[in-house]
Amino acid sequence: MRNEADAEEVAQEATLKAFVHLDQLREDDRFKGWLLLIAVNEAKMRRRKDRRHLYDPLEEEGDTESDGGDFMPRQFADWREIPSESLERKEVRDAVKRALEALPDIYREVFVLRDVDHLTVAETAKTLGISIPSVKTRLFRARLQMREHLAPVFGRRWLDRIAVWKGKKPW
Repeated sequence: MRNEADAEEVAQEATLKAFVHLDQLREDDRFKGWLLLIAVNEAKMRRRKDRRHLYDPLEEEGDTESDGGDFMPRQFADWREIPSESLERKEVRDAVKRALEALPDIYREVFVLRDVDHLTVAETAKTLGISIPSVKTRLFRARLQMREHLAPVFGRRWLDRIAVWKGKKPW
Protein backbone atom coordinates (compact mmCIF):
# COMPACT_ATOMS: atom_id res chain seq x y z
CA MET A 1 0.00 0.00 0.00
CA ARG A 2 3.08 2.24 0.33
CA ASN A 3 1.54 3.77 3.43
CA GLU A 4 1.48 2.16 6.87
CA ALA A 5 -1.88 3.66 7.80
CA ASP A 6 -3.51 2.39 4.59
CA ALA A 7 -1.95 -1.03 5.12
CA GLU A 8 -3.37 -1.19 8.65
CA GLU A 9 -6.78 -0.15 7.36
CA VAL A 10 -6.70 -2.82 4.66
CA ALA A 11 -5.65 -5.45 7.22
CA GLN A 12 -8.54 -4.46 9.49
CA GLU A 13 -11.03 -4.57 6.63
CA ALA A 14 -9.72 -7.95 5.50
CA THR A 15 -9.98 -9.37 9.02
CA LEU A 16 -13.49 -8.03 9.41
CA LYS A 17 -14.58 -9.45 6.04
CA ALA A 18 -13.02 -12.80 6.91
CA PHE A 19 -14.94 -13.09 10.16
CA VAL A 20 -18.20 -11.92 8.58
CA HIS A 21 -17.84 -14.52 5.81
CA LEU A 22 -16.23 -17.25 7.91
CA ASP A 23 -18.97 -19.66 6.82
CA GLN A 24 -17.59 -19.46 3.25
CA LEU A 25 -14.23 -20.94 4.27
CA ARG A 26 -13.99 -24.40 2.76
CA GLU A 27 -12.71 -27.28 4.85
CA ASP A 28 -9.79 -27.96 2.50
CA ASP A 29 -8.58 -24.32 2.68
CA ARG A 30 -6.22 -22.99 5.31
CA PHE A 31 -7.43 -19.96 7.24
CA LYS A 32 -4.11 -18.16 6.80
CA GLY A 33 -4.14 -18.52 3.01
CA TRP A 34 -7.80 -17.55 2.81
CA LEU A 35 -7.20 -14.46 4.96
CA LEU A 36 -4.19 -13.45 2.85
CA LEU A 37 -6.27 -13.79 -0.30
CA ILE A 38 -8.93 -11.51 1.18
CA ALA A 39 -6.25 -9.00 2.24
CA VAL A 40 -4.67 -8.96 -1.22
CA ASN A 41 -8.05 -8.42 -2.87
CA GLU A 42 -8.90 -5.68 -0.38
CA ALA A 43 -5.58 -3.94 -1.10
CA LYS A 44 -6.18 -4.18 -4.86
CA MET A 45 -9.66 -2.71 -4.47
CA ARG A 46 -8.30 0.11 -2.33
CA ARG A 47 -5.57 0.95 -4.84
CA ARG A 48 -8.05 0.80 -7.72
CA LYS A 49 -10.37 3.15 -5.83
CA ASP A 50 -7.51 5.55 -5.13
CA ARG A 51 -6.64 5.76 -8.84
CA ARG A 52 -9.97 7.26 -9.87
CA HIS A 53 -8.41 10.70 -9.99
CA LEU A 54 -6.21 9.48 -12.87
CA TYR A 55 -9.28 9.30 -15.06
CA ASP A 56 -10.53 12.84 -14.44
CA PRO A 57 -10.90 14.89 -17.61
CA LEU A 58 -7.88 17.00 -18.51
CA GLU A 59 -9.95 20.14 -18.95
CA GLU A 60 -11.54 21.37 -15.78
CA GLU A 61 -14.57 23.61 -15.81
CA GLY A 62 -13.62 27.24 -16.36
CA ASP A 63 -10.10 26.31 -17.50
CA THR A 64 -10.39 26.97 -21.22
CA GLU A 65 -8.39 29.39 -23.28
CA SER A 66 -11.58 31.25 -24.21
CA ASP A 67 -11.83 32.38 -20.58
CA GLY A 68 -8.73 34.46 -21.12
CA GLY A 69 -7.12 32.84 -18.07
CA ASP A 70 -3.61 31.52 -17.92
CA PHE A 71 -3.30 28.01 -19.27
CA MET A 72 -1.31 25.72 -17.02
CA PRO A 73 -0.59 22.30 -18.55
CA ARG A 74 -0.67 19.28 -16.30
CA GLN A 75 2.58 17.47 -15.79
CA PHE A 76 2.68 13.98 -17.20
CA ALA A 77 5.03 11.27 -16.06
CA ASP A 78 7.67 10.17 -18.50
CA TRP A 79 6.90 6.50 -19.16
CA ARG A 80 10.05 5.81 -21.09
CA GLU A 81 12.43 3.33 -19.56
CA ILE A 82 15.61 4.74 -18.09
CA PRO A 83 18.47 3.05 -19.98
CA SER A 84 20.72 2.66 -16.95
CA GLU A 85 17.95 1.00 -14.91
CA SER A 86 17.06 -1.27 -17.83
CA LEU A 87 20.69 -2.32 -18.18
CA GLU A 88 20.99 -2.89 -14.44
CA ARG A 89 17.88 -5.12 -14.42
CA LYS A 90 19.23 -7.10 -17.39
CA GLU A 91 22.57 -7.59 -15.63
CA VAL A 92 20.79 -8.79 -12.49
CA ARG A 93 18.65 -11.24 -14.48
CA ASP A 94 21.71 -12.57 -16.31
CA ALA A 95 23.70 -12.96 -13.09
CA VAL A 96 20.87 -14.81 -11.33
CA LYS A 97 20.37 -17.01 -14.39
CA ARG A 98 24.08 -17.91 -14.49
CA ALA A 99 24.12 -18.62 -10.75
CA LEU A 100 21.01 -20.79 -11.06
CA GLU A 101 22.53 -22.72 -13.97
CA ALA A 102 25.69 -23.30 -11.93
CA LEU A 103 23.75 -25.09 -9.18
CA PRO A 104 23.80 -28.90 -9.24
CA ASP A 105 20.45 -30.35 -10.32
CA ILE A 106 19.44 -31.59 -6.86
CA TYR A 107 19.84 -28.10 -5.41
CA ARG A 108 18.39 -26.25 -8.41
CA GLU A 109 15.19 -28.32 -8.27
CA VAL A 110 14.57 -27.53 -4.62
CA PHE A 111 15.54 -23.87 -5.02
CA VAL A 112 13.17 -23.35 -7.95
CA LEU A 113 10.26 -25.16 -6.32
CA ARG A 114 10.63 -23.37 -2.97
CA ASP A 115 11.93 -19.88 -3.81
CA VAL A 116 10.59 -19.36 -7.33
CA ASP A 117 7.39 -21.40 -7.40
CA HIS A 118 6.71 -20.84 -3.65
CA LEU A 119 5.77 -24.43 -2.85
CA THR A 120 5.73 -25.44 0.79
CA VAL A 121 8.40 -27.75 2.19
CA ALA A 122 5.91 -30.63 2.27
CA GLU A 123 4.75 -29.99 -1.31
CA THR A 124 8.36 -29.82 -2.49
CA ALA A 125 9.22 -33.05 -0.72
CA LYS A 126 6.21 -34.79 -2.23
CA THR A 127 6.96 -33.42 -5.72
CA LEU A 128 10.58 -34.56 -5.65
CA GLY A 129 9.92 -37.76 -3.72
CA ILE A 130 12.39 -36.91 -0.95
CA SER A 131 12.08 -36.31 2.79
CA ILE A 132 11.28 -32.96 4.37
CA PRO A 133 14.71 -32.74 6.07
CA SER A 134 16.33 -33.34 2.67
CA VAL A 135 14.35 -30.46 1.18
CA LYS A 136 15.47 -28.15 3.99
CA THR A 137 19.11 -29.21 3.70
CA ARG A 138 19.19 -28.89 -0.09
CA LEU A 139 17.46 -25.50 0.02
CA PHE A 140 19.95 -24.22 2.59
CA ARG A 141 22.88 -25.40 0.48
CA ALA A 142 21.33 -23.99 -2.70
CA ARG A 143 20.88 -20.58 -1.10
CA LEU A 144 24.47 -20.61 0.14
CA GLN A 145 25.75 -21.46 -3.33
CA MET A 146 23.55 -18.80 -4.94
CA ARG A 147 24.88 -16.23 -2.48
CA GLU A 148 28.43 -17.35 -3.21
CA HIS A 149 27.88 -16.99 -6.96
CA LEU A 150 26.12 -13.63 -6.69
CA ALA A 151 28.29 -11.91 -4.06
CA PRO A 152 31.14 -11.02 -6.46
CA VAL A 153 28.66 -9.72 -9.02
CA PHE A 154 26.68 -7.49 -6.70
CA GLY A 155 29.25 -6.67 -4.09
CA ARG A 156 28.65 -4.78 -0.89
CA ARG A 157 26.39 -2.15 -2.49
CA TRP A 158 23.74 -4.76 -3.27
CA LEU A 159 24.09 -6.51 0.05
CA ASP A 160 23.51 -3.15 1.76
CA ARG A 161 20.38 -2.59 -0.35
CA ILE A 162 19.02 -6.00 0.54
CA ALA A 163 19.70 -5.42 4.24
CA VAL A 164 17.87 -2.09 4.13
CA TRP A 165 15.02 -3.66 2.17
CA LYS A 166 14.64 -6.33 4.84
CA GLY A 167 14.59 -3.64 7.53
CA LYS A 168 18.03 -4.37 8.90
CA LYS A 169 20.98 -2.09 9.32
CA PRO A 170 23.64 -2.69 6.68
CA TRP A 171 26.70 -4.32 8.22
